[in-house]
Amino acid sequence: VGTMMPGETPPPAGTAAAAGACANCGVLQQNINEYVAALIALKQKMIDGDRLLTEYQQKCTDILYLEISALRCQVEQMLQKILPLEKCQEELGSLKAELEEKKVCL
Repeated sequence: VGTMMPGETPPPAGTAAAAGACANCGVLQQNINEYVAALIALKQKMIDGDRLLTEYQQKCTDILYLEISALRCQVEQMLQKILPLEKCQEELGSLKAELEEKKVCL
């Protein structure tokens, strides 16, 4: 449609060109609505993904903490068992030395 002159009336809205344009606008509006809905869904998935990742990292941290605590406890128990054995070994070494001295004397 060219520029209208003063006093010229616009074409009636029911013309084929106007109907085609309105149909195209409707399709465009529908496409935009679907695109926006897809973007919103994607954003929600990203938010959910971030939340799940945070929860997973927290669980990993908790599990590691529990495992480290358990290992620390096992190490402490082993040390408690080893210390008396080391003392016994020292005493055995002293007794062995004494026996060697007595053996030499005999």
